[in-house]
Amino acid sequence: MLLVNPHSGKGQALSLFTGHVQRMLNEAGVPHTLVITERQNHARELVREADLSKWGALVIMSGDGLLFEVVNGLMEREDWEEAIQTPLGILPGGSGNALAASIHHYSGAQPVSSEELLVSCGFLLCKGLVSRMDLASVHLGSSPSNPTRLFSFLSLAWGFVADVDVESEKYRHVGAARFTMGTLVRLASLRVYKGRLAYLPVDEAKKREPMSANATLTGPPDSLLVPLDQPVPSDWVIVPEEDFVLMLAMYQSHLAKDLYAAPDSTLDDGLIHLIYVRAGISRTALLRLFLAMEKGTHLANNCPHLVYTRVRALRLEPYSSKGVITVDGEVVEYGPVQAQVHGGIARLITRL
Repeated sequence: MLLVNPHSGKGQALSLFTGHVQRMLNEAGVPHTLVITERQNHARELVREADLSKWGALVIMSGDGLLFEVVNGLMEREDWEEAIQTPLGILPGGSGNALAASIHHYSGAQPVSSEELLVSCGFLLCKGLVSRMDLASVHLGSSPSNPTRLFSFLSLAWGFVADVDVESEKYRHVGAARFTMGTLVRLASLRVYKGRLAYLPVDEAKKREPMSANATLTGPPDSLLVPLDQPVPSDWVIVPEEDFVLMLAMYQSHLAKDLYAAPDSTLDDGLIHLIYVRAGISRTALLRLFLAMEKGTHLANNCPHLVYTRVRALRLEPYSSKGVITVDGEVVEYGPVQAQVHGGIARLITRL
């Protein structure tokens, strides 16, 4: 099943598919059924109810938002454990295309332009090789007794990065350049975000009793988390600073086609790559960081305000009354949030 969001990116996803990918699939003898999504959450509802035995793979031609819908639709099924084994494919048709860029990077290939990236992912699809991919379960907790849980394949962001992602929507017509424009606008009026950040370092990840799940939630138990209304366990690190410019948790290498945010990340390393920037950084230094991120050299920049660490789980409690939190680039309920990585539970069509 090939799902296309006709509005993604510059609104050219369907023409990009017919112009570049359709012929490749036909020549490779890959039968496919094209489904054009009609509204938000259409894909989520579709895969939640679909007879998955009919399909060898679910492929997304869009930005990362449509894959977010598909992953969560699969994880909301009663047979989620079997459903999430359905191979997923990504064809970049949006403005971010972070997962497509990550897959291309993992293959060892040189960075390429947008249409070349699409052709590269089209070839992967024709080959049909499948690898394992991490997902993170993300708990949103404005109501601790009834938390919402989402599944994320890419990132959790708060502060500068999340604001740029959301505020740059108005520049969608320029494609990937929207993020550059959004970054420059937000740099001009740099904000400080107050909150508490805590995390479980990789070395301390001891399993405890799984958090008692809401009976209506499906998916794997979260053995590293405690409910959001309880203090974090004693083996967690509580970050002493409470003034931040950004917090970014990544499980893949790229945050966008030209933002190589987590250079050490691999598809199924079972890690959350946590990056945060403390308040006090100058606009010039922050711009320098983002320019370095295009090449993945920002972590070697010796920026005193930048912290990078590898973790298994994290919790963020914003103190500021207003703000934006995004999961895989999608705006979620603002408030306390925590996440745990689940290593290799999904499957992705890649070159690995």
